[in-house]
Amino acid sequence: MSAAPDPRTRIVTAAARLLAEDGAAAVTTRSVALAAGVQAPAIYRLFGDKDGLLDAVAEHVLAEFVAAKTEHAAAEADGDGDPVEDLRDSWRVQVAFGLANPALFRLLYASDRDDESPAVAAGLEVLRARVHRVAAAGRLRVPEEQAVAMIRAAGAGSMLTMLSSGAPEGGAPQGSSPGDGSSLPELMLDTVLAAIVTDPPTWADDEGADGTAVPLGALQAVRAAAPALPGLTDPERALLQEWLGRVTTAS
Repeated sequence: MSAAPDPRTRIVTAAARLLAEDGAAAVTTRSVALAAGVQAPAIYRLFGDKDGLLDAVAEHVLAEFVAAKTEHAAAEADGDGDPVEDLRDSWRVQVAFGLANPALFRLLYASDRDDESPAVAAGLEVLRARVHRVAAAGRLRVPEEQAVAMIRAAGAGSMLTMLSSGAPEGGAPQGSSPGDGSSLPELMLDTVLAAIVTDPPTWADDEGADGTAVPLGALQAVRAAAPALPGLTDPERALLQEWLGRVTTAS
């Protein structure tokens, strides 16, 4: 017979259920204590206050989601799938998570709670890895850091706008779907991808200093591979990355 969950786990689980079902307003000390089968002082002792409890709940739910994404991303990296399509699929999974957890999404991204969240940081690393795969395939037309920033801003902004325009605390807006081409997040994804992704390695329309065409995607691929290139010292690899970054930014 397995041991019963400890009080902290029971409190976080109960608060997460209340948050998902009825929104942040339902997560009161009294309601959580009742649902978890503990005395209210235990919540203050373990979490300090309601904000501390909400932070713990957000971290708990998001950490489970990010762990699944990390495992999935690792499997994709070992396969031979299209990195751009994998990035698109990941965006849709993120949107589905936001629609399924609107109160949690607002809690994290409509405040500064995401700034120090280990789970948010882990999720960002997953995004960076996906963008790196696009760059390594010669499909990225902008520096990786810029692509990551654009994807994050577009994703969080479109989801918060969508949720504020009709999503109740306990669910998603009527008629919305992560894969629906008419939804705001999907339209934003198309816009961002058009700005950061190029066709498989080909010659760009931009010209270099001598009038020859500049292969932006190929240059991004070399820049992505630079940290692992053999025959170079670490300072040389860093310098190569810097040079290629300046070239691709100027093109």
